[in-house]
Amino acid sequence: MAKGGFPGGRMPGGMNMNMIKQAQRMQQELMRQQQEVEERQFEASAGGGMVTATVNGKKALLKLVIDPDAVIDAAEPEDVEMISDAVIAAVNEAMSKAEAEMSAVMSKLTGGLNLGL
Repeated sequence: MAKGGFPGGRMPGGMNMNMIKQAQRMQQELMRQQQEVEERQFEASAGGGMVTATVNGKKALLKLVIDPDAVIDAAEPEDVEMISDAVIAAVNEAMSKAEAEMSAVMSKLTGGLNLGL
């Protein structure tokens, strides 16, 4: 046995140093790309552009824009309900875009393995 090492370069449990280094590099790359996605912004509109929502990759709502004409025309309770529905739809769609991007990045990096991420 070489001084300070394991026989055949293998550690107990069958792992070798190259595998550990490779796993560490993969983890660092995963964290880097996850942070990039978290910093990106995702936008979605609803109600024919009446409402636009912007979220980040952490799925935090950053911006919500309601077309002023939609509010001016909202004379009936049904109109207010329609605006509320459009807000919900736009926010949900923006969140779905952020989630899809994060999932795509994670799947690409992990080769489709389910690592509980």
